[in-house]
Amino acid sequence: MIQNLFVSIVQTPALLVGLLAVLGLILQHKKTTQVIQGGIKTFAGFLILTGGAGILVNSLDPFAKMFQFSLGVQGVVPSNEAVVAIALVDYGSVTAMIMFVGMLVNIALARFTKFKYIFLTGQAMLYVSCLTAVILVSAGFGNGLFTILLGGLFEGTLLTVTPALCQPFMRVITGGDTVAMGHTGNIGYALAGWCGKWFGNKEHSTEDINVPKSMSFLRDSTVSITIVMAIVYVILALMTGQQFVEENLSKGTNYIIYAIVQAGTFAAGFAVVLQGVRMILAEIVPAFQGIAMKLVPNSKPALDVPIIFPYAPNAVLLGFFVSFIVGTLSMFGMVALGTVVIIPGVVGHFFCGAAAAIYGNAKGGRRGAIIGAAVNSLLISWLPLFILPVLGNLSLASSTFADTDYLIPGIILGNIGALGETALLVGIIGFTVLVCLASKLMKEPEKA
Repeated sequence: MIQNLFVSIVQTPALLVGLLAVLGLILQHKKTTQVIQGGIKTFAGFLILTGGAGILVNSLDPFAKMFQFSLGVQGVVPSNEAVVAIALVDYGSVTAMIMFVGMLVNIALARFTKFKYIFLTGQAMLYVSCLTAVILVSAGFGNGLFTILLGGLFEGTLLTVTPALCQPFMRVITGGDTVAMGHTGNIGYALAGWCGKWFGNKEHSTEDINVPKSMSFLRDSTVSITIVMAIVYVILALMTGQQFVEENLSKGTNYIIYAIVQAGTFAAGFAVVLQGVRMILAEIVPAFQGIAMKLVPNSKPALDVPIIFPYAPNAVLLGFFVSFIVGTLSMFGMVALGTVVIIPGVVGHFFCGAAAAIYGNAKGGRRGAIIGAAVNSLLISWLPLFILPVLGNLSLASSTFADTDYLIPGIILGNIGALGETALLVGIIGFTVLVCLASKLMKEPEKA
């Protein structure tokens, strides 16, 4: 029962972060009314954010179905939620315990190293735990205590160091150093940021697009997103055909009207996400100062990817389209090469493509946003081919992991595991030692 309670809390990011806000305010000796207010507003803000993300995902579902039907392709669809749901049937208990140990390792490393990031995205923690459990068990480790401790060490170390890779760009994006990125696309985002810095031009930001006075209404993100997405949805609906849409998706509603409504729903979800982000930032950052001062000095909360969407809404749309186009071209490349076909997951390309573009834009402007989103898309399009062989029986599923922080560490860990249990043990312990040594040698944070 206690295990189930813990898993339920961690799987509910709104509750987890709300409780941490309460803890932070208590540590600052705030009044009871302030503690209650801060906790509830943080809790509600996360529910608003996740509710908005849910609206976005639901509006993208028919997009994916129309796309797949219109092209007539079959293959593996990267979806973290789907593959974890399958894996938890056999790996549920060990996954939960790895997640618990991973949280403790994350807190310990944040306390005693210079990587001061507390990873707070509950579902991402669960998914990384599940991936780790699958690879360790497939490599020959059982479901016992040793697997749990080793898996927790790997997960906690990974979730401590990946926000650090992104933080130089987070300082530019947010204009401060109070919040970090707590998502499982961090490796790809950091790479997108570096590509933007190397090959882009910061002088031409995605957010500096000149709009004539007669078209000034397009400066409103809700309006511009609705118009752009309506054009895309209508074109896709026309490609798919009236019969399929009305019989399988719209329940009889005219297919063009249905497409327009889905575009508006997408924009509405985006607006809800922005409101949730504002509430969270207003409450969690001040509350987290209590934890930073008392428990983990100078620590920063690492939060889910939509936290950066308000800073560059134009880059969000640009990144989605670039990422999805590159993913589609990659799919055709796989068909030509005769490999397993990785069908572009619309949700993954939206969230990861959007974030990669924001990171690329931070130091490379519009060109950096395009390059960053394209590079990240290539990673999440082609790397699933290389992780499938290390997932044991799970490789037979019609879905697989989608983000770079599952794919790259998973491929490395799985291939080390192929060398035997001893190699995997040495590899994971060596990874943690390497991170600790890097912290010792690291200078004060520098701006990107």
